[in-house]
Amino acid sequence: MLDVSIVNVALPSLERSLDAGASQLQLIVAGYTLAFGLVLVPAGRLGDARGRRGLFLIGLIGFALTSLGAGFAPSDEVLAGMRLLQGASAGLLNPQVVGTIQQLFTGYERGKAFGYFGATIGVSTAIGPALGGLIIQVAGAEHGWRWVFFVNVPVIAVVLPLAIRFLPRRAPSTAAAATQTGRPRLDVPGLALIALTTTAVMVPFVTTTGESGDDSTRWWWLAVAAALAVTTVLWERRYQRRTGAAVLDPRVIREPSFRNGALLGMAYFAGFTAVFLVVTLYLQQIAGFTPLQAGLVGMPFAVASAVAAQQSGRLVAAHGRAVVVVGLVLVVLGLIGTDVVIRLVDPPAVAFAVAATQMVAGAGSGLVIAPNQTLTLARVPLDRAGVAGSMLQVGQRVGSALGVAVALSTYYAALAAGVEGGAAAGRALLLTVALVTVALVVAVVDLRARRAPAAA
Repeated sequence: MLDVSIVNVALPSLERSLDAGASQLQLIVAGYTLAFGLVLVPAGRLGDARGRRGLFLIGLIGFALTSLGAGFAPSDEVLAGMRLLQGASAGLLNPQVVGTIQQLFTGYERGKAFGYFGATIGVSTAIGPALGGLIIQVAGAEHGWRWVFFVNVPVIAVVLPLAIRFLPRRAPSTAAAATQTGRPRLDVPGLALIALTTTAVMVPFVTTTGESGDDSTRWWWLAVAAALAVTTVLWERRYQRRTGAAVLDPRVIREPSFRNGALLGMAYFAGFTAVFLVVTLYLQQIAGFTPLQAGLVGMPFAVASAVAAQQSGRLVAAHGRAVVVVGLVLVVLGLIGTDVVIRLVDPPAVAFAVAATQMVAGAGSGLVIAPNQTLTLARVPLDRAGVAGSMLQVGQRVGSALGVAVALSTYYAALAAGVEGGAAAGRALLLTVALVTVALVVAVVDLRARRAPAAA
């Protein structure tokens, strides 16, 4: 997750060093997200069927190697390719985390574990710009971006032996999807169709730069995605009737808590991810801050998010979906505050004002990500934990791509129309507020649906 946001602050350094244009920069940033989302569901199903430990280790090693490749990239084309492979490695290991938490913990302990997981997501996403800015400050603007990727390698050198030592070797039970030989079925056509549908949905968003040169035909990919989605549903129904081992397990899809949680996660990440990009671009391009200064503005968000997320396991066990509703209200208030201060407060005071409003949003975010993950996956069968978690994260990746594309387009279009920089960033932030508000509406609907049976 760190690599989703750490590259944002390195874009000016990348642009100068590799002479990369807006389209190339967008591919370097969004290609990672695209490959991440493409691999998630197949990796989750393979983890459920064949065991999660091996796939996690393969993904971790792949991430280290592709990080080295990205750091040594001689051109923007090679870097874009390495980012795709890096995203694929992340997509391979990430579902194994969710599946392992589902496998090893139940009840309150599971909520607590997801609380730490949520804190990791929130902190790594928010701390990325600050860490990237620090690295560029130390390593220099010309080649500092290379160390943004190299920094992954020593981290993995520590994590890999710990993963080998501590991750459980036992594979989850997959008896319901086993063949006569005892080996679980893999719905390969279903996995391929889901991957293709995910790609078709994300392509038009990850190729959006907000500049006039964007190819308008890219939106036809959404028609392709719709056709693939229909084909996928028809295939999965047929495969389920014949084998009972479809990737889109009806036990998962029919569960209202899963559907609501997945939709909430998609809408929230569409707003949540785009905020950091818009704020970082504004602080560097308009307010004149250095990459390190711009990154440090996001630190209060990271701290508040970590503290709230660590408490969220206890809170969600006691109060359920209401915790998520409160968190989303805080996020909306924090984003509205960020929008207002960017429009009204001049540099350098704007940095302190944004840091304060982002702290409010961070506290809310810590009450959203982990509790939503816990509640969404609570009723998912263990032998589908990996693929269910993957489907949830695919929605989050699609949401992230959509939010970044819409926010970037709005920001650059406003600047091109002669709108003042703070107002241009404010317009983009209003869209993130709208997306998080959609998540809030879904949370309220789900809260009422959960309370209805209890009242009856």
